[in-house]
Amino acid sequence: MGEFCLSEVLMNRGILFAIGAYLIWGFMPVYIKLLAEVPPLQILGHRIVWSFLFLAIVIVVLKQTASLRKAVVGMRVLGIYLAAALLLAVNWLTYIFAINGGHVVESSLGYFINPLVSVLLGVIFFHERLRKWQWTAVGIATLGVVYLTVDYGRLPWIAVILALSFGLYGLVKKAAPLGALHGLTLETGLLFIPALAYLAWESFQGSGAFGAGDTGLSVLLAMAGLVTAIPLLMFGSAARSIPLSMVGLLQYIAPTCQFLLGVLVYQESFSAARLVGFMIIWTALVIFWVEGYFYHRKTTRSV
Repeated sequence: MGEFCLSEVLMNRGILFAIGAYLIWGFMPVYIKLLAEVPPLQILGHRIVWSFLFLAIVIVVLKQTASLRKAVVGMRVLGIYLAAALLLAVNWLTYIFAINGGHVVESSLGYFINPLVSVLLGVIFFHERLRKWQWTAVGIATLGVVYLTVDYGRLPWIAVILALSFGLYGLVKKAAPLGALHGLTLETGLLFIPALAYLAWESFQGSGAFGAGDTGLSVLLAMAGLVTAIPLLMFGSAARSIPLSMVGLLQYIAPTCQFLLGVLVYQESFSAARLVGFMIIWTALVIFWVEGYFYHRKTTRSV
């Protein structure tokens, strides 16, 4: 009875952590918009620097410095996390550019199609086999992207870069030996010196936003560490205590919030033709999730 109650508590806490993480990510455009006057590269630099400082403090408080030092051995580990760090930087920079460039809706599209991109990467790099309905979902999503490309008059490159960079980030992390906290600390740590040097140079040139007179803006830039690291830590905790199928369902909270912000709050252009393209992709996601849900139930019962 005690074990059942404990597992139920962990499940409920995991669900709350997952919802909290996805809501923070979903409303991230509001925070990024507050930094609209700061160049995207500077926002990225502050996000890296303050995230690393926050995570380093967490590592020290939890007395995990020695365990992190032991885990980081060999060029292979450093190579894996350097690749992950660069992909994360590309993802963050593209996202910042998209939000402050008035492309909130297109950025949401990237995170809608990201799960399907991850599936395709699994097929390409790990020779994973897709079931019939999974291939159907991937095919329909591809049709949706092609349709939107025709409607936009160009490839929706923001969505494609966001989906590919985060998908490849997940692919690299599959080979990563460290846990979420240690891994993110190492990733931001590898970029810390270049990011700090860039921000120092911008400040020396007189074009740095931090400490330039606007106290509120400086506080917002310093908060980048909390805004970045807290949802990642919440997600890491949630992923260990709730089923993967539930994580898969909840992950659409973030792009849904972004999409609604883009259309309803920021009044971005969203024609009926573009809605058709999104609906094609949403149809693919529904097929993908429903198939995965029933497959998971079937395999669970047979065990």
